[in-house]
Amino acid sequence: MSGIPSLAETLTTGTVVLDGGLSNQLAAAGHDLGDELWSARLLAEDPEAVTAAHLAYFEAGADVAITASYQATFEGFARRGIGRERARELLALSVGCAREAARRARVARPLWVAASVGPYGAMLADGSEYRGRYGLTVSELEAFHRPRLEVLAAAGPDVLALETIPDTDEAEALLRAVRGLGVPAWLSYSAAGDRTRAGQPLEDAFALAARADEVIAVGVNCCTPEDAGHAVALAARVTGGPVVVYPNSGEGWDAGARAWTGRPTFTGERVTAWRASGARLIGGCCRVGPETITSVATALRTP
Repeated sequence: MSGIPSLAETLTTGTVVLDGGLSNQLAAAGHDLGDELWSARLLAEDPEAVTAAHLAYFEAGADVAITASYQATFEGFARRGIGRERARELLALSVGCAREAARRARVARPLWVAASVGPYGAMLADGSEYRGRYGLTVSELEAFHRPRLEVLAAAGPDVLALETIPDTDEAEALLRAVRGLGVPAWLSYSAAGDRTRAGQPLEDAFALAARADEVIAVGVNCCTPEDAGHAVALAARVTGGPVVVYPNSGEGWDAGARAWTGRPTFTGERVTAWRASGARLIGGCCRVGPETITSVATALRTP
């Protein structure tokens, strides 16, 4: 957007607050997300709800809204009888909803929009994004990602959020797919300990992204807050550039009971340590809501 500094420029001098989990904010507002399209379903059925969720995060202190396109793909929409042209419109609308929220937000600071690009496994909607290794080649994964990346880039986001990526094959495919689009990107892996979800060393995964000119930040998301600290320091050392980090709340998921267990371990106090280790884009993922983002913003903006 004209009139505000680019996100990349801002990261050279300061820290930016990301939003929290879009899905939990939508669920808190009473929307049913028990669907293969997850929050992307609301792009077709209730886009105003998506805008309202983004607005809640902006007004809670977030500087960046991550769009509802994580699970929005041509293939996923097709399974719901949505044709390719309408799918293009919905992908572009995901950026439009976030832009509209930024327009409505009663704040004086710069606001940015990150177009979410989830992994191939998100389209499958079977949990495979948390393990990777889909049996596809890098070229096949690139061919899957490139068409929707082109649509999202054309919609004019400030950055492409290549997020929750479980393995280096998919990361390589995405890094190929963003070339020439004219929009910068960040790349964040889903991780467990010091490895990607697919089991590769995070050091190797971060090094892969460090060689891409389009990438303005590298890091992790959708991991535990405990794993985030080590990953931030490692990403900063390997890449020498800004780090992005937005972990989950730290609660556990009981698949049998279909319920969250334990207490959140993501607190506003953690973020200052992440910043000290090199994080420049800091927010939350699953189960991190506006109240926590307010605490993050307060911690990061306190002199």
